[in-house]
Amino acid sequence: MSKEQTPTPHIRAKYGEIAKTVIMSGDPLRARLMADKYLEDAVQFNDVRAMEGYTGTYKGKRVSVMGHGMGIPSIAIYSYELFNFYDVEQIVRVGTCGSFSENVPLGTILLAQGACTDSNYASQYNLPGQFSPLADYGLLRKTSDTAESRGLDFLVGNILSSDFFYDAGGRQKDWAAFGVLGVEMESFALYMNAAAVGKKALSILTVTDNLATGESQDSDQRRKGLGNAIELALDLL
Repeated sequence: MSKEQTPTPHIRAKYGEIAKTVIMSGDPLRARLMADKYLEDAVQFNDVRAMEGYTGTYKGKRVSVMGHGMGIPSIAIYSYELFNFYDVEQIVRVGTCGSFSENVPLGTILLAQGACTDSNYASQYNLPGQFSPLADYGLLRKTSDTAESRGLDFLVGNILSSDFFYDAGGRQKDWAAFGVLGVEMESFALYMNAAAVGKKALSILTVTDNLATGESQDSDQRRKGLGNAIELALDLL
């Protein structure tokens, strides 16, 4: 770790101002919502590029919440700096996704056991093959157990982290034939960054779009409808 490299070009926090556990969301306003609704004594540690971040306590345990933006390049930058420069031990992404099946309706929680991708992000590591990045099993198992005990509608499995939101080629649904549950744009990079430095990561995703039925939630519904996923993440502390 290199605390001498803090603050970073993208995070203005000093070393020690960010907790060992960070809960991240694509929308920085969702990070503000988490801080306002769930954290006590929250202090803002970042506003660079309007990517808000806060540190406070939840049930007496220290935690940070922060936005990560849209897409693999964005979350890759923030998670890399958190893992490598701020000594963060685990990052939990609370985000949204689209499902590939009409049997996976809006509101279903997907726990991303692994992440496929159409991105070239992993090429930087020069591995002699294709690496399949996974969630931390301890985080995954605890979240699954908690979701089951609460009677939540959830699934555990593989997801696709795509570089394309608007899939001009119409090929994203082909992943469903291999058991991939849904699509988002970030988890692959998060899991790769965690694996590269021996840290922990998990994505807890709420289905807000269904590619099979065409159903979709609007941006306000997406921002407000993630309470169950946020609470699952906070219960990992």
